[in-house]
Amino acid sequence: MHRCLVQTETVLSDAGELDRERAHHLLNVLRVRDGDVVEFFDGYGHTRKMTVKPFAKRGLGFTAAEPAVTVARPAVALTLFACVSKGKRMDWTVEKAVELSVSRIVPVLSERTVVKIAPEECAQKAERWMRVAEDAARQCDAAWLPEILPPVGFQEAVEMLPTAAPVFFGALLPKVQLFRDGLRPWLDCPPKQAGWFVGPEGDFSPDEMDRLIAAGAVPVGLGDRILRTETACIYGLCVLNSCFL
Repeated sequence: MHRCLVQTETVLSDAGELDRERAHHLLNVLRVRDGDVVEFFDGYGHTRKMTVKPFAKRGLGFTAAEPAVTVARPAVALTLFACVSKGKRMDWTVEKAVELSVSRIVPVLSERTVVKIAPEECAQKAERWMRVAEDAARQCDAAWLPEILPPVGFQEAVEMLPTAAPVFFGALLPKVQLFRDGLRPWLDCPPKQAGWFVGPEGDFSPDEMDRLIAAGAVPVGLGDRILRTETACIYGLCVLNSCFL
């Protein structure tokens, strides 16, 4: 079934007309036809199946096919702290994080982050990643969209750790505990939130690693392979999903 991201009031309306942009996408990209059922969702947990009806001048009306449904938030709010990766890898990371039910994405600019983002570009980057998230949510049947912050400096991200604790991070340290062992204290009583912090292509600097540990983040090992930053992001979210969601 096709899905369409709309405003909350549209989901809760029994009938109405879609704006031109959404009507164009459904009619000319997804090729919906008179009488097709489309699921509307608002990214805040509300969904509703609607019957659509094209009309003159490329308009698209809708009427409720079923009552609105409210989908609960994920049981554990997951925050991904991800040092910004280069090229389209960050887009891919955002897309997969949405598929894995992340509640918040904090893009981080660390000492060894290759990508350079000027302060005036931060809001634009966040808007781009939100569009990626919206597309991913449509595809994966998500009812909730994550909060995506503009890129922040490393220290600012460290100061946010209490809002996501317990926070784990991949560490290339000798004799570091494996991820599964670091999670044991929370397995019997899952927390209401958790975080996963991933470094850049060049890894955390020693000072950054010290600051993470001092702030309460838990260093964990991911096995004997050195993963790309975008792979490490998804690895950690998969582990947290398996344990907590």
